[in-house]
Amino acid sequence: LLSLVAVILITAVHSVSRYYGGGDTCDWLLSSGHFIGDNVWQPYGCMMHKYKNIEAKTCLNNRRVAFVGDSRIRQLFYAFVNIINPETKEDGNKHENILFADKESSLNVDFLWYAEVNNSMKELVTAWAERPLNKPDVIIIGAATWSIKLHSGSSQTLLQYKANITSIAAPLEKLSEHSEVYWVLQDPVYEALLSENRKMITNVQIDQYNAAAVSALNNSKRNIKTKVKFLEASRQAAMETVTQSVDGLHLPESSRNVGAMVLMNSICNKVLKPIDGSCCQSVPPLSILQKLAAGLFLAAGVCFLVIHALGYSKRHKSRPVSDVESGEEKKPPVPAIPLNLKQALQSACKMGLIMLYFFLCDRADIFMKEQKFYTHSTFFIPLIYIFMLGVFYSENSKETKLLNREQTDEWKGWMQLVILIYHISGASAFIPVYMHVRVLVAAYLFQTGYGHFSFFWLKGDFGLYRVCQVLFRLNFLVVVLCLVMDRPYQFYYFVPLVTFWFAVIYATMAMWPQILQIKANGNVFWHVALLFKLLGLLLFICFFAYSQEFFESVFSVWPISKLFELQGSIHEWWFRWKLDRFAVIHGMVFAFVYLVLQKCQILSEGKGEPLFSNRISNCLLFISVVSFITYSIWASNCKNKTECNEMHPYISVVQILAFVLIRNIPGYARSMYSSFFAWFGKISLELFICQYHIWLAADTKGILVLIPGIPSLNIIISTFIFVCVAHEISQITNDLAQVAIPKESAALVKRLLAAGVFLGLVLLLSMAGQAGY
Repeated sequence: LLSLVAVILITAVHSVSRYYGGGDTCDWLLSSGHFIGDNVWQPYGCMMHKYKNIEAKTCLNNRRVAFVGDSRIRQLFYAFVNIINPETKEDGNKHENILFADKESSLNVDFLWYAEVNNSMKELVTAWAERPLNKPDVIIIGAATWSIKLHSGSSQTLLQYKANITSIAAPLEKLSEHSEVYWVLQDPVYEALLSENRKMITNVQIDQYNAAAVSALNNSKRNIKTKVKFLEASRQAAMETVTQSVDGLHLPESSRNVGAMVLMNSICNKVLKPIDGSCCQSVPPLSILQKLAAGLFLAAGVCFLVIHALGYSKRHKSRPVSDVESGEEKKPPVPAIPLNLKQALQSACKMGLIMLYFFLCDRADIFMKEQKFYTHSTFFIPLIYIFMLGVFYSENSKETKLLNREQTDEWKGWMQLVILIYHISGASAFIPVYMHVRVLVAAYLFQTGYGHFSFFWLKGDFGLYRVCQVLFRLNFLVVVLCLVMDRPYQFYYFVPLVTFWFAVIYATMAMWPQILQIKANGNVFWHVALLFKLLGLLLFICFFAYSQEFFESVFSVWPISKLFELQGSIHEWWFRWKLDRFAVIHGMVFAFVYLVLQKCQILSEGKGEPLFSNRISNCLLFISVVSFITYSIWASNCKNKTECNEMHPYISVVQILAFVLIRNIPGYARSMYSSFFAWFGKISLELFICQYHIWLAADTKGILVLIPGIPSLNIIISTFIFVCVAHEISQITNDLAQVAIPKESAALVKRLLAAGVFLGLVLLLSMAGQAGY
């Protein structure tokens, strides 16, 4: 309830602020911002894309850009050209025109020397306005310091400067009807470093000339859409870096680069629409799939209101909910409450409202977004705080078996919290942290192999109901998000990954001969046969991993390709699959060895007892600690992500097994668990997926800003809402699973056929939408 109230209030405040206070992200980009690190510029309220030369050439293809002004504009010109061609040198004559051309993209960028706003500049812009065929597509113009210098900063010169700008305002605004025109406000100077012949150029004078320019160019009664834009961001950047100036007048490279990149974002974001460049982008129209999702949720709402009015209350029995990771069933602590159709529709309506929040956060232009920037403190301080909380909420475990339910929930919980901190802090830029987080993802897949193997080995339930139950729990949220957020299935890469490996585990265990614990008891032959099955699975994985062509040929077949493609390619799926390809089979083998040892009564799993004899336990514990530390040292010395990723599939199991043994060999450690981490572990799947849009932003590239200007409070509020939403979605998924997956075979088959038809319709609509685009 508190999170709902918070969402309503924050949405209302942002909507009013956008409507009355000006919500144009282009204005934000051009006018304000601050440095969030060394040379990393953060515009107010939106994200700035860092353009590469290929992107810049694509955007500016067949276009002409003109920089008009003095030596400071020349600096901006060179910074802009360096984005297009980083090898460009500043070797042009100082007080002459400089021309740059890129033949490959038919792109021209010119610097035209006009040191003062005078009749010469007026003649130039008037000629462009009167002869549109010769005009540039983009004009960046500005000058003032020479006027101050040549006339010793006299007040009469300031009046003349304002009159001259007023005289060119009309032709500039006429040019802005079909071209982009930017007036560059003058950057501050560092007065202490100015030479004697520049001492009259003061910051007071700079401010007066800027005010004159803004006043003259904003005084027009013309349409506001055809206006001259002011580039003030470089001035904001210069205020923080002007002390690094060489001569007090000309700006350091960092400030110039900010101005150039701001210009590139203002010009190109609306053309190329980069995900991590939210400035200057309009809200895209709704796709066919998004309209379909809206229609379905509206229909559910109407049906709920109708049933509520009629008082309909046909009830269905609720069933225990399966845990998709461990293969165990959650036994309700209280008698199950019957679920009726009205409650199912109510759950669907709740899901619709939650999806509206998702849409507002990451598809509408209401909330602000900011870039990530990694520092050690932004990652390690929250990490230490979270682990202190986890230790504080330690409790006695109900079970003392190895990897018992409470312990696996705890394991998933702290891993998920680490991954969340890793994502929001941008820690992937720091390779040692990146490699350790890669182990956490492998550990999730290890648990997948361990849990599903244990379930099939012990219970032998290969029925359709069990399969559908697991697939629904894994995929429900992602399928809904694919519709609402208009993203491909592979975009949420972890769910396709665990779904694929569940299918592989199921096929391995279900295929002839089906080998179960009850069948293998007392017969070594069946144990050996199962090991041969696992060996066959290992060879299957190796064949796929070492034959990329075969892998791509299999997953490029329609309609399978639609599940695993991202931007028309399966490269991302290949990378994700290959990176942790052995983690699942490691979990399966570990589960097999553990269950056999348990059956042979070799393990001591009593409360407070070490897992093995004291001698063996101490020896294994020592080896585990050394192995854990050795892996961490290796990961901390990684210098190249590509090379370390090549080693990761083979050695990640070392740290995973080391952790499992350290956590379970001592009896006192096995008898305790953190209820704090376990709570998060129960909703770990929802947390992992929801973070994409309502905690992070721009499809994980940035950070959602609900409370601008106060980062700490913003994180607290957005995290609270995010966790509440993830918990609610977990409850909704459990409720809808009871209705969507009936235990009766005939009803289940009918539901599967209906689901197949619906997904086929979604696929066809998706293809039609792409063809239209």
